[in-house]
Amino acid sequence: MVADYSNQSRLKSVADLRAKPFVVPDLCNVTAISLLVLFGELLVLVMLFGGGPITWLRLALMSLFVQWVALTSAGLLCATRKVLADLGLIAGALAAFGIVMLITITVGVVTDRLLVQNYSFSGVSWSVILGQLVISGIITVLALRYFYVQQQLRVQEQSELQSRIQALQSRIRPHFLFNSMNIIASLIATDPATAETVVEDLSELFRASLNDAGNQVQLSEELDLCERYVRIEALRLGNRLQLEWEIEEIPSSVRIPLLTLQPLLENAIYHGIQPLPEGGTIRLRLWFTNQEVNVEISNPLPPDSSFGESQGNKMALANIRSRLSVLYGTRAELRTSSDEDQYVTFLRYPLRHDATEQEAQL
Repeated sequence: MVADYSNQSRLKSVADLRAKPFVVPDLCNVTAISLLVLFGELLVLVMLFGGGPITWLRLALMSLFVQWVALTSAGLLCATRKVLADLGLIAGALAAFGIVMLITITVGVVTDRLLVQNYSFSGVSWSVILGQLVISGIITVLALRYFYVQQQLRVQEQSELQSRIQALQSRIRPHFLFNSMNIIASLIATDPATAETVVEDLSELFRASLNDAGNQVQLSEELDLCERYVRIEALRLGNRLQLEWEIEEIPSSVRIPLLTLQPLLENAIYHGIQPLPEGGTIRLRLWFTNQEVNVEISNPLPPDSSFGESQGNKMALANIRSRLSVLYGTRAELRTSSDEDQYVTFLRYPLRHDATEQEAQL
């Protein structure tokens, strides 16, 4: 019984490995090619000083061989990335290994024939080519192992990031919930219509917080959530809270990660308006430039305030930066600044989201 369970576990593990995609990083960009050339030359130097005569001719021939194999393999692996991913982890890795071995043999045979200027297959130095295959095979196995480990680390990072995103989206401060319930209770007898509106606004905020992490919604929907949140806080803070909206006309195609602006607005109210007895004005500007969405939120900075250093504000900013980085890479930006009496949060991200960018980062 124990043996059957063990066999089933091994079969399940093998099936899981086969189901996982084999992810080859993008080897066709300038950075990857530069690293390949650099590591290739380092390998050449190791082999050159490892034995045999040290001559410029031998260095040139070894460099030519290694660079041919490295760059040709990188180009072919780059061109077949999607095919290898569809094969699964085990089959994809074996196919990638076979591609590199085939290129090594081809380059080795061609180089051997060119050196002796004999274009027939008789007399090929198969022992030399076998040594080249062994070295190439060892390096390829190490590279494939490195790709796999990097893929696992990336999956783990993505999982942890999704957990942080979910924590941010599902986090509604307890004091906000209690205040909202108190507002509803106090309005039921005197103003039932407003109480009903508060219930609707609160339910929409909860629905958004329970949505799937990383979902993108129309920008207008995110702004609607911001308005609902501000309406509830305005009932609590009264005239102390003033909000100025400067928003350009928003095309329906513009999207944004869910609950990106609302936490920034919440921080502006919680850390900027609430500590001030006289309250203040929050300004939210939104405009479009060069196929980018620009958002600026400014709020009063209380005297002797540690607004930017507060744990809640830092956590919200860190989570939003992580979400933007996953979706848009370096094309998105979230930065903050402050002067004597104003704290400004600036957000920029591209209008269009290239879904393949995440694959390229793997």
